[in-house]
Amino acid sequence: MSSAARPPRRRVLAALAALPLLALALGACGYGSQKDSAARPAGGTGDAKKLSADTVRIGYFPNITHATPLVGEQEGLIQKELGGTKLRSTTFNAGPSEIEALNAGSIDIGWIGPSPAINGYVKSKGKSLRIVSGSASGGVKLVVDPKKISSLDDVKGKRIATPQKGNTQDVAFLNWIAGKGWKVDPQSGKGDVSVVRTDNKVTPDAFKSGSVDGAWVPEPTASKLVAEGGKVLLDESGLWPDGKFVITNVIVSQKFLDEHPDVVEAVLRGSVRTNAWIKAEPDKAEASANAALKKLSGKELPAEVLDPAWKSIEVLDDPLAASLGAEADHAVEAGLLEKPDLAGIYDLTLLNKVLKAEGRPAVTAAKLGKQ
Repeated sequence: MSSAARPPRRRVLAALAALPLLALALGACGYGSQKDSAARPAGGTGDAKKLSADTVRIGYFPNITHATPLVGEQEGLIQKELGGTKLRSTTFNAGPSEIEALNAGSIDIGWIGPSPAINGYVKSKGKSLRIVSGSASGGVKLVVDPKKISSLDDVKGKRIATPQKGNTQDVAFLNWIAGKGWKVDPQSGKGDVSVVRTDNKVTPDAFKSGSVDGAWVPEPTASKLVAEGGKVLLDESGLWPDGKFVITNVIVSQKFLDEHPDVVEAVLRGSVRTNAWIKAEPDKAEASANAALKKLSGKELPAEVLDPAWKSIEVLDDPLAASLGAEADHAVEAGLLEKPDLAGIYDLTLLNKVLKAEGRPAVTAAKLGKQ
């Protein structure tokens, strides 16, 4: 990361979830333990031709950070590409639970953060999964109580929440602290700044009560804090080249990829076309994502939270492989992770085939796999 200011980002469209870092088996967004919904058959298209599998099972989080599968399933855009092959989905609230489901064969393809993807890949010695596409970038902010903190230097000596020890935001904050020349013990969180590991579900209450002075968190938690009177002191996208860093990937079971590449290609085509529709129809897509959330969780996000969160994340197909490697390096430097071997974690062959057919340029695996 570079702390240099970056140009304003273009309008961006999905909203976040967070991610655990490898070898820690923590929840990707810190939104609580797994919450499996009953698999929801979206149904094939009757007389349409089936692909090599009767059904494909996908997994994702009921969160606007996973806008692609939320909107893609809600609008039938992924099912359309599958023809007579049925789409079934299960939702999760924690990355490790989704990885477990992938390893157990309960799902075939998942939308997930970089840290649990790295964890699953390394733990299986590269045998369980591949990252086959990107899905979203951005959506992480440092939000503070303006009565206590008015500048970045004021963060020193304060209590700042992150979702979980070793998760993606925790590592990013520790990396930023190190860049300021401050010292913090990565295990206890104690030092020149008190890093308070707090579940995203309770961070807004902790902020409102004054138990923490701010938080380095993903959307929509960041916008929830702003709605409680917080101020955005720093947007993490400003610390990355071109303002982009991976927040959500698409992964696939290696076994399913080997046996059903046509199905994986169809899902990726649905993902690419969903992202194109989200960018072309941002207002309709935002409403669609919120409708999907209501269906899954029983409630919508209020406009004062949804609107800024939705605008702070960009849906994309590029997995931003270089940023995944950098995130892993930051965890190693923070002392939370042993150096992982990520060679082969990406297989972008089918994605680049889909992009070529759509008249789009190929994306790169940054020397971390096939492209």
